[in-house]
Amino acid sequence: MRIVNTKEISDTVYKMALHAGVNLTPSCMKALNEARETEDGAAAKFALETLLQNAGVAAEKSMPVCQDTGMAVVILEIGQEVFLEGGLLRDAVNDGVRRAYKDGYFRKSVCNPITRVNTGDNTPAVIHTEIVAGDKIKITYLPKGFGSENMSRLYMLKPAQGVEGIISAIVETVKFAGSRPCPPVYVGVGIGGSFDTCAYLAKKAITREVGTKNPDAEVAKIEAEALKRINALGIGCQGFHGRTTALGVSCEWAPTHIAGLPVAVNIQCHCVRCEKEII
Repeated sequence: MRIVNTKEISDTVYKMALHAGVNLTPSCMKALNEARETEDGAAAKFALETLLQNAGVAAEKSMPVCQDTGMAVVILEIGQEVFLEGGLLRDAVNDGVRRAYKDGYFRKSVCNPITRVNTGDNTPAVIHTEIVAGDKIKITYLPKGFGSENMSRLYMLKPAQGVEGIISAIVETVKFAGSRPCPPVYVGVGIGGSFDTCAYLAKKAITREVGTKNPDAEVAKIEAEALKRINALGIGCQGFHGRTTALGVSCEWAPTHIAGLPVAVNIQCHCVRCEKEII
C-alpha cells in the first residue's frame, strides 16, 4: 500500500490548471498546422494562421489562450493500492483549481444554474473517479469551454440503427453546430453504456491525443468515416468554409443493454487544452 497526501493532489492540479490555461496540446498544434498546410481557401487559411499565432503568443506570454478559461473537468484514476490521507479528495481538487484560477488571472465561469450567481473561484470542478489497479494516481485535467459544450448532444438510438445511425448522429451534431463552437472542432463520442455513462465516455474521448485511433478496429472505422463526412460538410475554420471542419473524431465505447444504443457527442473547440500527470 502507498500513502498519498491529498495536498500532493491539490498541488498537482494547481500546476496542471495553470499550464492548460495557456497552452494547446502538442497534438492539437500539430493538427492545426497540418490543416493550415492543406487548406486552399483564403479565408479559412487566414483563420487557421490567426489561431496558431494566438496560441503562440499565449504560450510565450503565459496568457490565457482563450477568454473562456473553462469549467474544470478532472478525471482521477486511482490505484486500489493507494491510501489517501489528509483532507477530502474533492476539497483538494477544488483547492488546486481555485488557486490556479486566481494566480493565472483566469476568468471565473462557474455559477449557480438557477440564480446565476457566480461562485467566484471557478469551483466546484467536475470530478470523475475510477478505481484501477496499482499504487499510482493518474490525473487528467481538462478546462472545458461552453461555446463548444453547448453544441453537444446525447442520442438514445434504436439498436437497429447500428453503425450508420452512430455516424449519422455524430455528423448531424457537427452540422447543426456550424460555426458556433469555433471550428475546427475535436469530436468526442461515447457509444454504449447507459444514458449517463455514454456522456462520460464522450468526455473522456476528447482527453485522447488528437489523431489517435481507438484500438478496436470497428470503432476506428467509425472514427475515420465520421471524420471524412464531417470534413465534407465544408464548414471550415471558424465557419469560413474549407477542408477542415474537424481536427479529429475519437470514440470510446462500453457494453450496453440489448434494447438500447446510447450515443453521446461531446464537441470540443479548436482550443484543445488537456494535461495528464501520474503521481
